[in-house]
Amino acid sequence: MKALYVMALFAAGACAGPGAPIGPDIPREGGGTLGSTTSGVLAFLVQPNDVAAGSPINPDMKVEALDTLGNVLTDFSGTVRVALGSNPSGGTLGGTVSVVALSGVAFFDTLVINQAGSGYTLVASAPGFGSVLSAPFTVFGAIGAAERAQ
Repeated sequence: MKALYVMALFAAGACAGPGAPIGPDIPREGGGTLGSTTSGVLAFLVQPNDVAAGSPINPDMKVEALDTLGNVLTDFSGTVRVALGSNPSGGTLGGTVSVVALSGVAFFDTLVINQAGSGYTLVASAPGFGSVLSAPFTVFGAIGAAERAQ
């Protein structure tokens, strides 16, 4: 019995130290993990879809601020910024790239990429939060958009 007691204390001390996050890192959509910062994480609520060059990404992009349990931080009203992550064709991201979150969610309704290419990603970030990477998507040229619509 005495040996088991000592072993249990050793195992508990080996699992965490001062300042260690409590609980596991849980994967989130878009590549973020819960427990990665003290404030929380960002996650893409709506991922970007394939789009024609020069057209707004539709549906509107939504990025949410989450606490370490995955709940929306409804009191978060900080600025969320979106930038190009992977940029396979040297495109430019236009539209409103920095917005103030409303009840923990930032809405991006004017994002546009001007060059066709496959494998674009977006990165969302905010002060006090880790950044999160979107799923890859394709920006079609004028011919690609017309062919896709058929």
